[in-house]
Order: sequence, then structure tokens, then C-alpha cells
Amino acid sequence: MLQTPSGGAGHGAAAAGTGLMSIGAVLAVLREEFPEVTISKIRFLESEGLIEPQRTASGYRKFSTGDVERLGHVLRMQRDHYLPLRVIREHLAALERGEAVHLPALSRPGDGEAAPEQAADGPAPARIGRRQLLAAAGVGEADLAEWESYGLLVPVEDGVYDAEAVTVAGLIAELGRFGIEPRHLRVMKAAADREAGLVDQVVAPLRRHRNPQTRAHAEARTKELAGLAVKLHAALVQSALGVRLP
Repeated sequence: MLQTPSGGAGHGAAAAGTGLMSIGAVLAVLREEFPEVTISKIRFLESEGLIEPQRTASGYRKFSTGDVERLGHVLRMQRDHYLPLRVIREHLAALERGEAVHLPALSRPGDGEAAPEQAADGPAPARIGRRQLLAAAGVGEADLAEWESYGLLVPVEDGVYDAEAVTVAGLIAELGRFGIEPRHLRVMKAAADREAGLVDQVVAPLRRHRNPQTRAHAEARTKELAGLAVKLHAALVQSALGVRLP
């Protein structure tokens, strides 16, 4: 039995009388356990054949409780074990056949790769090694090298990336299937860098403050501002295209 993310499938609006959920409602459920998951990530996993939600006559996705459980299981295997999508797909197929499947031991950035260090004022951010990033994103060394050449992915130190690099790599690969090449994405990276710079400019006085509590508040303020910036960016893109995402 797959573990359902905390909150259960009843969270959010379900299609009347069917128990099916919109992609927005599924996102709300999953974010209780996976705060960084996005609608794009869910669509990416669908495009990879890991879930098959139903579609309404107008083309909107509708997810069952089983779909939500399956999504949670996939995200958990990526987060906790850094498994590539091919292995996750095989694992799920084995479970559906009723076979006993054992996941590998919890991965760490070891195996010859640099491990994160404990910061003096708290835990270090989540990190992932280069080989783990390649496996989790399901891409080759040549792809990653090209993305790095355009500045789309930048290691925090030699051979080590922040955990968000997996999401970035997956989205770059997904856009590539539509013919959007890494060189086309430089404008997005430049815009993201400018937005990050604006947030840093606002938060910088808090980080330099003498009061430790004020400095600690800087991280929360950064997350809040980053969330608002991402929402504004998405809204502006939708407005410019004259579309609204489901």
C-alpha cells in the first residue's frame, strides 16, 4: 500500500460526486509533505508516464486518490533515494505486479562526492552530488555540461549542487521536448537572477543587523518575498500570453 501524503485526498475541491481532484487541489495536498513541488513538476511526471490522470471533455486533468498516492510515492523516492525516473517506473510496475521490492539505502552525497557541512548557525542546505543529479533528472553528462555552459545550473561547489537543481534539470528537459533549447532559456535565467538580486537587496539590511533574532528573520522574509516574486512572474507570463493555467 502506497503511503498517502499527509492531509489525505479530501483536501481541496474535488469534482462533485466523483471524488476526483483538480491539479490545483492535488498540489495543495502534496505540498503538505513536499513544499517545493509545482504544477510543472506534476505535469512533467505525467509526461514521463508515471501517472495517468483522467481528462474532462475540455481537457482538464482530474486525479483520483490512487493518482495522489502514486505521486507521493514517486516524489518520496526522488527526495529520499535520488532514484532516476526509469528505476522509479520499474519499481512501480513491480509493485503493481504484487512483487516485493526493496528500495536502496538512503542516498547521501558520498561515493566520492563532496558532502555538505554543518553550518555554525544551523544545518546546511540540502545538497546533491553530480552523479545523483544526473540520475535523478534522468539526463546524461553532455546535457548537464551544456546547461552549465549557459549558466542554467551552477554547482555550489565542485561537483555539488543544491537540491533545487533536480527540479531545474527536470524542467529544462521538459521544455526541450517542445524544441526549446538551453540557449533559449538564458533570458529566463537572467530574469531570475535579477529577481533574486531584488530580493537580496531588500533583505540585506536584516542579514547585517546586530540583533540575532532580526538576522534569523531574514530567511523567513527571503522565502516570503521569493514566493511573491514567483507568483508575480507566473501571472505576468500568463497575462502576456492571454492564457490561464488550470
